[in-house]
Amino acid sequence: MQMKGELNSIPVFVAAVEAGSFSRAAEQLFLTRSAVTKTIARLESRLGVTLFHRTTRSLRLTEQGAIYYDYCRRALLEMEKAEATLAENRLQVNGSLRVSLPVLFGRLCIAPLLTALAREHEGLQLSLSFSDRLVDIVEEGVDLAIRIGELADSSSLVARQIASHGMVFCASPDYLQAFGEPASADALVHHHAIGYTRGGRVQKWQAGEAEITPTARIMMDDMQALKDAAIAGCGIAWLPYWLVREALEQGMLQEVLPGVNTSSWPVYAVWPQSPHLSLNVRVAVERLQSALPEIMAVVEAPTARRSE
Repeated sequence: MQMKGELNSIPVFVAAVEAGSFSRAAEQLFLTRSAVTKTIARLESRLGVTLFHRTTRSLRLTEQGAIYYDYCRRALLEMEKAEATLAENRLQVNGSLRVSLPVLFGRLCIAPLLTALAREHEGLQLSLSFSDRLVDIVEEGVDLAIRIGELADSSSLVARQIASHGMVFCASPDYLQAFGEPASADALVHHHAIGYTRGGRVQKWQAGEAEITPTARIMMDDMQALKDAAIAGCGIAWLPYWLVREALEQGMLQEVLPGVNTSSWPVYAVWPQSPHLSLNVRVAVERLQSALPEIMAVVEAPTARRSE
């Protein structure tokens, strides 16, 4: 509180110098002359110098006062520049935007949308960090993070769902020709599976209400490699639709059990709690929220293709 009072005295001192009298300074600042006089007296007491030569007719700076005025005026000008810069940034996309992304999903789905945004706004300085670890957004100075799945409660963060992350069973046409297509979710256990491992465990498959532990002869902890193995005919894989969409459209993969609901997870944009949401974050979140649904449209799209 003491520092706040000391800083508040600076505009009063500068106004007094530039107005040439305490009375005129008081009028400009909507204060009483007594308040201005007391503020200057406290400032001189704290500094241990006399800032003004006072007479009944004039108010002149002392040598020390002139030195102090020069520094104070420059400080106020810098503050005005800072406030103007902040006001400008509130009105246009400008400055830095640090985004944390999951590696594969971020590279394939999020990065193209954000780099397109950066091309539209030349003042935007975009920094994308790809990592599958759960970054500490506040501690690591991240402006925006993209996360898949349910979120832990946090009063220091704000989250908005921007899409849904859905899965699809798929295999290559060669594999299905050689081993046949499973007629039901229960039949999946009789097929070769390519399993995704996380934390040393094979991820279970969700097929409707059933949770299946795949009989995985090949296991990988990288979904891109999993997709490549499925295209090569190694077995059935359970993969995100956004990852295999192009392979399905090109016929390199074929959807298995298209009528089975394989569940989905929410995709969130997460940012630090703040009284004022930066324009950069708001524009980025709005872009992702409007563009991602087409990329992530899961359940309807594969089924529709099979019925064509």
